[in-house]
Amino acid sequence: MTIYQTLLGEDFKNLHPKLQQRYALPVGQAFYAKGVMRTIESGAKWMRPFYMVATKFKFLFPESGKNIPFTIRNTCHRLPTGEMEVLWERTFYFSKKTRHFDARMTVDPVHNIVKDYLGSPALFYSDLLFSVTRQGKLIIRSGTQRFVMSKIQWAIPKMLEGRVIVEEGYDEDRDVFTIHVYIHNPLLGRLMMYAGEFTQQSF
Repeated sequence: MTIYQTLLGEDFKNLHPKLQQRYALPVGQAFYAKGVMRTIESGAKWMRPFYMVATKFKFLFPESGKNIPFTIRNTCHRLPTGEMEVLWERTFYFSKKTRHFDARMTVDPVHNIVKDYLGSPALFYSDLLFSVTRQGKLIIRSGTQRFVMSKIQWAIPKMLEGRVIVEEGYDEDRDVFTIHVYIHNPLLGRLMMYAGEFTQQSF
Protein backbone atom coordinates (compact mmCIF):
# COMPACT_ATOMS: atom_id res chain seq x y z
CA MET A 1 0.00 0.00 0.00
CA THR A 2 1.50 3.34 -1.08
CA ILE A 3 1.20 6.71 0.61
CA TYR A 4 -2.02 7.86 -1.05
CA GLN A 5 -3.83 4.60 -0.30
CA THR A 6 -2.59 4.83 3.31
CA LEU A 7 -3.80 8.42 3.60
CA LEU A 8 -7.24 8.02 2.03
CA GLY A 9 -8.03 4.57 3.43
CA GLU A 10 -11.45 3.34 2.29
CA ASP A 11 -12.05 6.64 0.49
CA PHE A 12 -9.36 5.63 -2.02
CA LYS A 13 -11.93 3.25 -3.54
CA ASN A 14 -14.21 6.21 -4.28
CA LEU A 15 -11.69 7.71 -6.70
CA HIS A 16 -12.35 7.18 -10.39
CA PRO A 17 -10.75 3.82 -11.34
CA LYS A 18 -8.20 5.57 -13.54
CA LEU A 19 -7.17 7.79 -10.63
CA GLN A 20 -6.90 4.72 -8.39
CA GLN A 21 -4.52 3.23 -10.93
CA ARG A 22 -2.57 6.49 -11.20
CA TYR A 23 -2.14 6.91 -7.45
CA ALA A 24 -1.45 3.29 -6.55
CA LEU A 25 2.20 3.85 -7.58
CA PRO A 26 3.94 0.57 -6.62
CA VAL A 27 7.49 1.02 -5.36
CA GLY A 28 9.92 1.28 -8.26
CA GLN A 29 7.22 1.72 -10.94
CA ALA A 30 6.82 5.20 -12.36
CA PHE A 31 3.69 6.89 -13.68
CA TYR A 32 4.65 8.90 -16.74
CA ALA A 33 2.33 11.06 -18.85
CA LYS A 34 2.34 13.72 -21.54
CA GLY A 35 -0.20 16.44 -22.05
CA VAL A 36 -1.03 20.06 -22.70
CA MET A 37 -1.65 22.85 -20.25
CA ARG A 38 -4.44 24.80 -21.92
CA THR A 39 -3.67 27.76 -19.66
CA ILE A 40 -0.74 28.71 -17.44
CA GLU A 41 -0.91 32.02 -15.58
CA SER A 42 1.88 33.28 -13.35
CA GLY A 43 1.67 36.17 -10.89
CA ALA A 44 2.28 39.90 -11.14
CA LYS A 45 5.26 41.12 -13.19
CA TRP A 46 6.77 42.91 -10.18
CA MET A 47 7.23 39.47 -8.57
CA ARG A 48 9.58 38.35 -11.34
CA PRO A 49 12.72 38.45 -9.10
CA PHE A 50 11.06 35.93 -6.76
CA TYR A 51 10.13 33.67 -9.68
CA MET A 52 13.63 33.79 -11.10
CA VAL A 53 15.02 32.60 -7.77
CA ALA A 54 12.32 29.91 -7.60
CA THR A 55 13.29 28.55 -11.04
CA LYS A 56 16.76 27.73 -9.66
CA PHE A 57 15.03 25.39 -7.21
CA LYS A 58 12.71 23.83 -9.83
CA PHE A 59 9.70 25.48 -8.23
CA LEU A 60 7.52 28.35 -9.53
CA PHE A 61 8.36 30.25 -12.73
CA PRO A 62 7.42 33.60 -14.35
CA GLU A 63 6.10 32.40 -17.73
CA SER A 64 2.44 32.32 -18.72
CA GLY A 65 0.95 30.87 -21.88
CA LYS A 66 -1.64 28.84 -23.74
CA ASN A 67 -1.42 25.24 -24.98
CA ILE A 68 1.94 24.52 -23.35
CA PRO A 69 3.19 20.92 -23.74
CA PHE A 70 4.21 19.28 -20.49
CA THR A 71 5.20 15.95 -18.96
CA ILE A 72 4.67 14.53 -15.50
CA ARG A 73 6.53 11.68 -13.83
CA ASN A 74 5.72 10.21 -10.41
CA THR A 75 8.04 7.66 -8.84
CA CYS A 76 7.64 5.94 -5.47
CA HIS A 77 10.66 4.68 -3.56
CA ARG A 78 11.52 3.66 -0.01
CA LEU A 79 13.67 5.96 2.12
CA PRO A 80 16.39 4.65 4.48
CA THR A 81 13.95 5.37 7.34
CA GLY A 82 11.50 2.88 5.87
CA GLU A 83 9.06 5.59 4.77
CA MET A 84 7.78 5.61 1.21
CA GLU A 85 8.31 8.81 -0.75
CA VAL A 86 6.81 9.91 -4.05
CA LEU A 87 8.87 12.15 -6.32
CA TRP A 88 6.87 14.52 -8.55
CA GLU A 89 8.66 15.85 -11.64
CA ARG A 90 6.63 18.24 -13.81
CA THR A 91 8.23 19.79 -16.92
CA PHE A 92 6.67 22.61 -18.97
CA TYR A 93 7.93 23.25 -22.50
CA PHE A 94 7.47 26.94 -23.32
CA SER A 95 8.66 28.14 -26.72
CA LYS A 96 11.84 29.73 -25.34
CA LYS A 97 12.24 28.09 -21.93
CA THR A 98 11.80 24.71 -20.28
CA ARG A 99 10.58 25.01 -16.70
CA HIS A 100 10.34 22.47 -13.89
CA PHE A 101 8.15 22.06 -10.82
CA ASP A 102 9.39 19.29 -8.50
CA ALA A 103 8.15 18.01 -5.17
CA ARG A 104 8.69 15.12 -2.76
CA MET A 105 5.83 13.69 -0.71
CA THR A 106 5.57 11.38 2.28
CA VAL A 107 2.57 10.62 4.49
CA ASP A 108 2.01 11.38 8.18
CA PRO A 109 -0.64 8.81 9.20
CA VAL A 110 -0.92 10.24 12.72
CA HIS A 111 -2.05 13.68 11.52
CA ASN A 112 -3.61 12.30 8.30
CA ILE A 113 -1.66 14.62 6.01
CA VAL A 114 0.82 14.41 3.17
CA LYS A 115 4.13 16.13 3.87
CA ASP A 116 5.09 18.01 0.72
CA TYR A 117 8.59 19.42 0.11
CA LEU A 118 8.52 21.75 -2.90
CA GLY A 119 11.52 22.31 -5.14
CA SER A 120 14.84 20.58 -5.81
CA PRO A 121 16.44 21.16 -3.39
CA ALA A 122 13.37 21.90 -1.27
CA LEU A 123 12.55 25.60 -0.85
CA PHE A 124 9.15 25.31 0.84
CA TYR A 125 7.23 22.76 2.89
CA SER A 126 3.45 22.38 3.05
CA ASP A 127 0.97 20.06 4.75
CA LEU A 128 -1.47 18.70 2.17
CA LEU A 129 -5.03 17.57 2.87
CA PHE A 130 -6.55 15.05 0.45
CA SER A 131 -10.25 14.37 -0.16
CA VAL A 132 -12.42 12.65 -2.77
CA THR A 133 -15.54 14.17 -4.35
CA ARG A 134 -18.78 12.34 -5.09
CA GLN A 135 -17.75 12.37 -8.76
CA GLY A 136 -14.52 10.50 -7.95
CA LYS A 137 -12.21 13.48 -8.36
CA LEU A 138 -9.23 14.10 -6.10
CA ILE A 139 -9.07 17.42 -4.23
CA ILE A 140 -5.84 18.58 -2.58
CA ARG A 141 -5.65 21.62 -0.28
CA SER A 142 -2.64 23.11 1.45
CA GLY A 143 -2.26 23.52 5.21
CA THR A 144 0.58 24.74 7.41
CA GLN A 145 3.64 25.89 5.47
CA ARG A 146 7.32 26.50 6.22
CA PHE A 147 10.29 28.02 4.45
CA VAL A 148 13.13 25.51 4.05
CA MET A 149 16.84 26.19 3.94
CA SER A 150 18.85 22.98 4.12
CA LYS A 151 17.99 21.45 7.53
CA ILE A 152 16.56 24.70 8.93
CA GLN A 153 12.84 25.50 8.62
CA TRP A 154 10.84 28.60 9.55
CA ALA A 155 7.07 28.83 9.89
CA ILE A 156 5.47 31.06 7.24
CA PRO A 157 2.88 33.55 8.60
CA LYS A 158 -0.63 32.78 7.38
CA MET A 159 -0.85 36.01 5.38
CA LEU A 160 2.30 35.08 3.43
CA GLU A 161 1.36 31.48 2.62
CA GLY A 162 0.86 30.28 -0.93
CA ARG A 163 -2.53 28.61 -0.54
CA VAL A 164 -3.08 25.73 -2.91
CA ILE A 165 -6.10 23.91 -4.27
CA VAL A 166 -5.76 21.09 -6.80
CA GLU A 167 -8.52 19.22 -8.61
CA GLU A 168 -7.62 16.13 -10.60
CA GLY A 169 -10.15 14.02 -12.46
CA TYR A 170 -10.66 11.76 -15.44
CA ASP A 171 -12.70 12.62 -18.54
CA GLU A 172 -14.09 9.34 -19.86
CA ASP A 173 -15.44 10.90 -23.07
CA ARG A 174 -11.99 12.09 -24.12
CA ASP A 175 -10.01 9.41 -22.24
CA VAL A 176 -7.72 11.93 -20.52
CA PHE A 177 -6.74 12.94 -17.00
CA THR A 178 -7.70 16.52 -16.15
CA ILE A 179 -5.85 18.85 -13.79
CA HIS A 180 -6.51 22.31 -12.37
CA VAL A 181 -4.07 23.91 -9.91
CA TYR A 182 -4.50 27.32 -8.29
CA ILE A 183 -1.96 28.88 -5.90
CA HIS A 184 -2.76 32.24 -4.35
CA ASN A 185 -1.75 34.49 -1.50
CA PRO A 186 -4.18 36.64 0.54
CA LEU A 187 -2.07 39.75 -0.02
CA LEU A 188 -0.41 39.17 -3.40
CA GLY A 189 -3.20 37.41 -5.28
CA ARG A 190 -2.48 34.70 -7.83
CA LEU A 191 0.96 33.10 -7.65
CA MET A 192 0.34 30.37 -10.23
CA MET A 193 -2.58 28.76 -12.04
CA TYR A 194 -2.53 26.01 -14.60
CA ALA A 195 -5.21 23.83 -16.13
CA GLY A 196 -4.91 21.09 -18.71
CA GLU A 197 -5.06 17.42 -19.52
CA PHE A 198 -2.70 14.48 -19.95
CA THR A 199 -2.53 10.81 -20.94
CA GLN A 200 -0.39 8.04 -19.52
CA GLN A 201 2.52 6.90 -21.65
CA SER A 202 4.32 3.57 -21.73
CA PHE A 203 8.10 3.46 -21.36
